[in-house]
Amino acid sequence: MQVKMTQNQEGTGQLQVNVTSEQTHRPITDATVQISYTGEPDSTLEQLTTNDNGRTETIDLNTPPLEYSLSPGNAQPYSEYNLNVTAPGYEPITISGVELLEGVKALQDVEMLPAHEGPDTDRIVIPPHTLYGEYPPKIAEAEIKPVNESGEIVLSRVVIPEYIVVHDGPPNDSSAPNYYVRYRDYIKNVASSEIYATWPANTIRANILAIMSFTLNRVYTEWYRNKGYNFTITSSTAYDHKWMHGRNFFSTISEITDELFGNYLSRPNVRQPILTQYCDGQRVTCPNWLSQWGSKYLGDQGYSAIQILRNYYGSSMYINIAEEVSGVPSSWPGYTLSQGSSGSKVRQLQEQLNTIHNSYPAIPSIAADGIYGPATAAAVRQFQSVFGLPQSGTVDYPTWYKISEIYVAVSRIAELY
Repeated sequence: MQVKMTQNQEGTGQLQVNVTSEQTHRPITDATVQISYTGEPDSTLEQLTTNDNGRTETIDLNTPPLEYSLSPGNAQPYSEYNLNVTAPGYEPITISGVELLEGVKALQDVEMLPAHEGPDTDRIVIPPHTLYGEYPPKIAEAEIKPVNESGEIVLSRVVIPEYIVVHDGPPNDSSAPNYYVRYRDYIKNVASSEIYATWPANTIRANILAIMSFTLNRVYTEWYRNKGYNFTITSSTAYDHKWMHGRNFFSTISEITDELFGNYLSRPNVRQPILTQYCDGQRVTCPNWLSQWGSKYLGDQGYSAIQILRNYYGSSMYINIAEEVSGVPSSWPGYTLSQGSSGSKVRQLQEQLNTIHNSYPAIPSIAADGIYGPATAAAVRQFQSVFGLPQSGTVDYPTWYKISEIYVAVSRIAELY
């Protein structure tokens, strides 16, 4: 279908929609997704249908030109679309403000409630990106928190949580809702809300590491719970990061988050993750903190992620890895599983893929014999295709934890812990 052009829509981005049941996490087949410009919600540009995996095809849609997102300016660098999603037996859902950037694939997850168990139509409105809209600057805090105060609850070691609780407003706004969000999805959401996915990969890595370390400091020190609140972190830029309920994220950001999610930033002889604060570096300046636009320019110059981070936070900053990832049946074996591998980790992988097959039949069932042969490689490759990972047919760090995440979701094994 021909997409109507609007002013400054000179580029092209991609969009894929993933529709699942909010209750069972299983894919919803034959859901209808109608796409329109946010400014013209009654004029349908495209209509898509989800496949057996709950996914639509990937389509091209118009965007502003790439250069708008590569330097600060007044022009909006992303286009905005509306999605109207319907499926038999489920309540309709409308998402307004889905963002697309030139040359990047946008991924929109949609979770639907069974009919009569939610509002007549659930409406999600995605606010402006923080580099384009107006948001309050971060209130400065100490980057290392005291942990010896009487009565303070602090974890004994750094653990990557399965979920965090996000308070969608400032801490003292008791009317703001709390959302349970998978840790990795939270990081992808914040990064997609606060930097542009068109930036250099090492710039994205540096910013994601800063976001993760800040978040894990809140987790590790139980910062808000020690103040009597029942959440982990807020969506207020004055206090934490900008998290946007229901927003899309981008493939470049998703892949780097999956690569790095077990990491955080440390200083010598400090156990807790560092509270790595930052600002945009244009409208707000912040000496000794990371500048988002500044990090982009350093990435342009070929700086590595750790070089970018040390440029702002000092030479004593280094990348650490958490001792444990919560909510997974078993940790990554420490090496890539491939054809010729064998043993209990391979058998566990095969059993998990067979469980996932029950919800995602495009992923073939295989013999759980503990031997990584061609059939296992083919099943892994299909899993990677379904869930947007590089289709290597081998199980590296991101693939292992993605299989664990989907296995836990569809089997609801987490409820047993």
